[in-house]
Formats: sequence, structure tokens, C-alpha cells
Amino acid sequence: MAGTVIRQRLVFHGDVQGVGFRWHARMAAEALGVTGWVRNEWDGTVTMELQGTRMQIDSVIREVENGRFIRISEICRENIPPEEHEYYFQVR
Repeated sequence: MAGTVIRQRLVFHGDVQGVGFRWHARMAAEALGVTGWVRNEWDGTVTMELQGTRMQIDSVIREVENGRFIRISEICRENIPPEEHEYYFQVR
């Protein structure tokens, strides 16, 4: 169903650290009403968990992909259980 809230864990590969990725993700998520978090990983990837409708999540990803210096080579997506009491998006 289009309006069902889901949660996805995404791992972004490519030129994704040191290019404003996390802040761009936060702005997109907040503008689209998506909760979750984003963090840099030791291996140069960025992990993000997004919670919202599939349409909202896809919109956040599109916004991040359009970031000026962000170059994503691969996105690994995994559906995970939604968090019940999450009310905002956090940069970790």
C-alpha cells in the first residue's frame, strides 16, 4: 500500500563522505517528513535509516543523489522493522 510506513537501511558507496551528504540528507528528510538517521562509516560508506512511506523514502534518495558533489556508485537497500517512537531525523 502506498501510504504504509516502512523503514529501510541504506548503505551508500562512492564519493559520499566529505561532500555534505549527511547534511543534505537531513534537510531532505526533514522537508519530506521522514524520520531516521545518517552516519559516516569507517570504510568510506554512509549508512542511513529512513522511515516513512516508500514514496517519501524514494524522494529523499533522489534529493541526495542530486547533491552537488555527491557521487553515488551503489546503494544497498534492506527493509527493516519500523521504529515505533521516532519523531525526527538525526545526523550521527
